[in-house]
Amino acid sequence: MEFRSLHTRRVCVLKVHVPVSAATLARLAAGDADAMAEAPALSAILAIIRETDPLGDFGAYRSVVELSLGWEMFTPAPAARPSLGAAGIESHSPTVILHVHLPAEGRAEIETAIARIVDAHPWEVPVIEIASADLIVASPQASEP
Repeated sequence: MEFRSLHTRRVCVLKVHVPVSAATLARLAAGDADAMAEAPALSAILAIIRETDPLGDFGAYRSVVELSLGWEMFTPAPAARPSLGAAGIESHSPTVILHVHLPAEGRAEIETAIARIVDAHPWEVPVIEIASADLIVASPQASEP
């Protein structure tokens, strides 16, 4: 496909680390997308993203989420109340990392959505990041009649 024009759009990238079971991680790695619905925290957070415009706004596409598979390692401090592991012992958590693009401006509805994501997250201290980025936007070339 040839492109008529390329330009950039300033966006924020919301990155949410969500714990899943090892079985869910293995199913997702094998390409079983149905496993997402069976992971309580993951399905709840994905539902918030789907319900909240403009999370995942790509113009002609909505609710766009990139999903990566991984592991997180952490050691709870003595004052922690971890949902996984124990104080002073390194823990390993199978994790799905969600990347969601959102507009760089108009943060009020986004702040509400992020608060809902924090509430749906099972960890005492969720790993949620917001970064700025320039998204490349390409306009398809008009087809000849």
